Amino acid sequence: MSAGRSADGREVQIPLQQAAPSLALPLSAAVPAPPHRSSNPRPPCEPPTQQGAPAGFLPVRGGFRDHFVEAPEAKYCCEACRLVLCQPRQTECGHRFCYSCINDILSCPNPVCPADMEPLFKDKIFRDVCCHREIMALKVYCRSEANGCQEQMSLQQIPDHVNVCPFFEVPCPLGKCKERMMRKEIPEHLAWKCKYRESTCEFCKNKMPLTELQKHKETVCPAFPVSCPNHCTSSSLPRSELSSHQHDCPKAQVSCQFHRYGCSFKGLNLDMRQHESSFAAEHLKMMATRTGLLETKVEEVKGELMERYKVLPALSTRLSDLESQTDDLREKNRQMEQKLAAMQKLMSSHTEKLLELELELRSLRQLRDEMESLRGTLDTVRTRLSALEQGGRGGSGSAHTLASLETQLNRHDDMLSVHEIRLADMDLRFQVLETASYNGTLIWKIRDYKRRKQDAVAGKTLSLYSQPFYTGYFGYKMCARVYLNGDGMGKGTHLSLFFVVMRGEYDALLPWPFKQKVTLMLMDQGPSRKHLGDAFKPDPSSSSFRRPVAEMNIASGCPLFVSQSVLESGTYIKDDTIFIKVTVDTSDLPEP
Repeated sequence: MSAGRSADGREVQIPLQQAAPSLALPLSAAVPAPPHRSSNPRPPCEPPTQQGAPAGFLPVRGGFRDHFVEAPEAKYCCEACRLVLCQPRQTECGHRFCYSCINDILSCPNPVCPADMEPLFKDKIFRDVCCHREIMALKVYCRSEANGCQEQMSLQQIPDHVNVCPFFEVPCPLGKCKERMMRKEIPEHLAWKCKYRESTCEFCKNKMPLTELQKHKETVCPAFPVSCPNHCTSSSLPRSELSSHQHDCPKAQVSCQFHRYGCSFKGLNLDMRQHESSFAAEHLKMMATRTGLLETKVEEVKGELMERYKVLPALSTRLSDLESQTDDLREKNRQMEQKLAAMQKLMSSHTEKLLELELELRSLRQLRDEMESLRGTLDTVRTRLSALEQGGRGGSGSAHTLASLETQLNRHDDMLSVHEIRLADMDLRFQVLETASYNGTLIWKIRDYKRRKQDAVAGKTLSLYSQPFYTGYFGYKMCARVYLNGDGMGKGTHLSLFFVVMRGEYDALLPWPFKQKVTLMLMDQGPSRKHLGDAFKPDPSSSSFRRPVAEMNIASGCPLFVSQSVLESGTYIKDDTIFIKVTVDTSDLPEP
């Protein structure tokens, strides 16, 4: 059911499935309801629901307007609309209202109860389930009472009854028809009155709506009788046979079947047979002439094809060459794209590195400016101290000034020492940043090879660590470790080279354990460039490749990387310097 307005402005209720005019009568009697509080309170802000009731059964606004068998008691009437309560709500002062009515009152500023003018609060208004159950049990007449239905039922039974009531107004079940009738009149309407009822064509026996029958006969019915457009003796024939009749109709206007060969005769079917028999010889001559022309044309086309066929091998060769060139260009283009991507990646890492260096340079400039200022101040103090020592040794005031200057000089010396230490530390950090790599590749230059080798043999400095390098600006931090006199099995005979995973600032964002392929290489500085190298995949179970908890993990690599005889006899050492390269594969490394 749904609510609407009748022609006289009265609100009525209409079933949503099969709408019909409401037969409900408004109630005039209303008595203030006694206070009652529901056992299952529910705030009025919740949308009204009715178990088992179809959509539209309840009025949108106000209470029920049905015709009740007995006048409802005053306690069942809304204090606002004076109709029978729909989805009753009870206030704190004990009065009852319809759900829509109380919402209208609460939407006003400073709402008050219209019965006793007491202030109303939304959180103190409750759903009256007991009253609702009693109202739904009240007896009413059928909403189709005006059409003749005398049934009585409870208000709750109305939805079930209107679905079967023979007096209930419904639309035509065919859909296109806009007429309405009582449910009991539907068979008669469908049999005789509905203009959209099903009908059968008496010619082709096809079924269709009555409104389409006449158009069907006049346009598409294959069995409908039509007359010949040439007005021959066949006065009536089915529409489906008209096209075949046109071919044989004696009064049909046709062209000679030899018109493609040059015959221009046109006439009736009746005269065509005489024409064909009378002009047979002319028709044969036309066919012979046309055949000769066609043969000549075929020879010309054959000659052109032969000429073109001779050019085909050269064109095929040229096409093969072009395909080969295209493949070469594609390969070069692919290589250029790879190089461009690598260059872009390298430029990105270098840009980040330059920003870091610029920040460090700013700090260094500030420190140098402070040191220059301190040196100037120190020179001034020393000058004044020398002057005082030469000219003012006798007075007590001069002695006091001299002591003050000496104290100030000592303080400046201390400050200068602190700044020199900070400057040295910043220089070291600057050198590390300047040589740091962010693309997973380390080029390590080791100078003074002979001296460092002697220190390793003497046990002074057994191993050397390289500067850190990274797989990316936010990637793994790593370094290399070398034993120039060997380590473990290679001690005294080989150069041992190891890879070390260090603790970085972004380890929490990286996958662990470390799984990237590592390549260790000793660079050949001669023209042959016969570099010595070895590669390995990290063991995920090794502690060397887990996330570092100290500054660096245990080194992992090759204790027998290269024998000292091979190293020192070839071109791997030049100007007392060797180069070591470490490459970490970053192709499958995910972004942090």
